[in-house]
Amino acid sequence: MTETDICIIGGGPAGMVAGLLFARAGLKTIVLEKHRDFLRDFRGDTVHPSTLRIFSELGLLDELLQRPHQKIERLNARIAGRDMQVVDLTHLHVPAPYVALMPQWDFLDFVADAARRYPTFELRQSCEGAELIEEDGHVRGVRTGDGEEIRARLTIAADGRDSRHRDGLPTTVIGAPMDVFWFRIPKVAQPENATMGVFDTGTLFVLIDRGDYYQCAFVFAKGGAEKIRNEGLDAFRMRVRAIGPETATVDQGVSSWDDVKLLTVTVDRLEKWERPGLLVIGDAAHAMSPIGGVGINLAVQDAVAAANILAAPMAAGDDPDTLLHKVHDRRIRAVKLTQGMQRMVQDTIIAPLLASTEPLDSPPLAAKLLDRIPLLRRIPAQIIGMGFRPEHVRSPEAK
Repeated sequence: MTETDICIIGGGPAGMVAGLLFARAGLKTIVLEKHRDFLRDFRGDTVHPSTLRIFSELGLLDELLQRPHQKIERLNARIAGRDMQVVDLTHLHVPAPYVALMPQWDFLDFVADAARRYPTFELRQSCEGAELIEEDGHVRGVRTGDGEEIRARLTIAADGRDSRHRDGLPTTVIGAPMDVFWFRIPKVAQPENATMGVFDTGTLFVLIDRGDYYQCAFVFAKGGAEKIRNEGLDAFRMRVRAIGPETATVDQGVSSWDDVKLLTVTVDRLEKWERPGLLVIGDAAHAMSPIGGVGINLAVQDAVAAANILAAPMAAGDDPDTLLHKVHDRRIRAVKLTQGMQRMVQDTIIAPLLASTEPLDSPPLAAKLLDRIPLLRRIPAQIIGMGFRPEHVRSPEAK
């Protein structure tokens, strides 16, 4: 049996940043990650300005940006065949006014390295948090897949949208009208990042410029994956080539269906994130739509809020149970506002567009205004780049 202050289930962005911050505060912290490394493809790779500011406040931003990444300072769209400028992040008043496209394994490796500088931090990989240890209605820790008991003053479930440790907590299901195929298309690297979305009749396609390849999102009506596969790979590649000149090399990137990964989009949130001895954060507390690429960044903000509220009292020896609800209370408005905006985009843009058969004659008025008036592009930049109620690091650093 092992005893610790904090046991975190899940080594994703929420779990790793929480691990870093609680260990930084001098609390003995164990993070359990069921995989042996962080190498999983087509995970979210967008590190937004709100998250970059967190690392600046920790004194780690310059070091983080030594890891491989590309910068997105502006976002463009091709709507009804017309190229348009819609988002400009460069005017945000933050240390890094751009989205950093960084492979998630590099981001998580960096956070792990930073956390290991604190002697109270431990990362256990190939170690699944299989079962909560419960006694008299109180979570007392975790039993691993190997049967080891890890007793903890607080257990944090940060193991994603499929977490079984959130079972029994009240949930609101919002849903989504689409799923996504992810894949890569090779390209020639250019000085300017060419990330953009393509919107046309029955078509929503996203090209994320990763230097020498595009990370592509082929968006389709929910539940349509099998139908597309049954039409055949050649038909799928033909649809991708029709997007524009950027996708002409699809045959080089997609040689079989093994190169195409399905993301089944779910959107929901827990209405209560805690019970005695347990706190749920990140995707485990609120599964987000991929719209805006904000999921990682909300998860990181949850971790920061949790440490801000809990780390100092726990370091002083206080029982965290009476404080756990404050993490939910702090973060739920940001989650609801973000999901509300995502739902509005789903209902008013994505679902009608994917179902449309009539030709899209011209871009909508809102897109035209963004393209014509540069000042207006700062509005979506603020929402995408910073989100609602972004956090600052206020948790202590142990001396």
